[in-house]
Amino acid sequence: MKSVLKKFLLATLTLGFGMGTALAADDGLLKPFVLASKSAGTVAEKADAAKIALQANGFAVVGTYTPYPDATILVVTSDELKSNAAKSEHGGFGAVQRVGVTKVKNEVEVSYTNPVYMANAYRMKGDLKGVAASLEKALGKVGEFGAKGLSEKKLRKYHYTIGMEYFDEPSVLAEYGSHEEAVKAVEANLAAGKGGVSKVFRVDLPGKKETVFGVALKGGADKYMEDKFVMGVIDFKDPRSTAHLPYEMLVTDNKVIALYARFRIAINFPDLSMMGENSFMKIMDSPEAIRKALVAAAGGKV
Repeated sequence: MKSVLKKFLLATLTLGFGMGTALAADDGLLKPFVLASKSAGTVAEKADAAKIALQANGFAVVGTYTPYPDATILVVTSDELKSNAAKSEHGGFGAVQRVGVTKVKNEVEVSYTNPVYMANAYRMKGDLKGVAASLEKALGKVGEFGAKGLSEKKLRKYHYTIGMEYFDEPSVLAEYGSHEEAVKAVEANLAAGKGGVSKVFRVDLPGKKETVFGVALKGGADKYMEDKFVMGVIDFKDPRSTAHLPYEMLVTDNKVIALYARFRIAINFPDLSMMGENSFMKIMDSPEAIRKALVAAAGGKV
């Protein structure tokens, strides 16, 4: 861990990563989130309105998560999302999109994950531009935010820096005799809150032995695994990146896997600096704490 961290620090200092999260200009680069609206109201009112609009535009709300006060996430899927996910290796990670509703000072922000960004980050077959259009129709679009912007080519090969994991280097959490046995074990462990991890949603991919679970990370023995702690450090810019949550566990055939946190966090916060008050250094213990919590939830051995 220490040697990897040294590589991380050296590369970060050398490359001079920035912190900008301004709304995107039309420069062809992609950003992880889309701001839909920002106005007066309550989180509950805006979440209810978003849910109605999403359902009217072909989305199914498969989960709702309130990780901390003044923030609610709606997790949605659709036939297009599930069909595309089923065609891609480990596509279950891209089978849903997330909508964040967050109170910031006296206004409520509604934002969502950028489907085109996520399709490239997760190396999916389709670009999900149709899903992006449907989300914009349902919720609106002020602009993209969350990074200076990355090209499709860079996203498909993304890792934060030297020594950090890529998309195709997930953590294997547990292994079972069959897909059905693995899903049953994960369901039971999430219901029991093993490792401080509980279920937010479940989506089964059509025609494929692949099931994605969204999970809440809170209530564990280690504060570094908790969503509230991690987001309290890194999600400090306006607009907020609440739609980063929740984390996913993927049962693919008989294995339970998860994207390692140095990828899963960095892909949504690619411009976050390594050092400073709000930085990866402040959560340096979180990737391994999250992995251990997810191993417990998967029924594996740390």
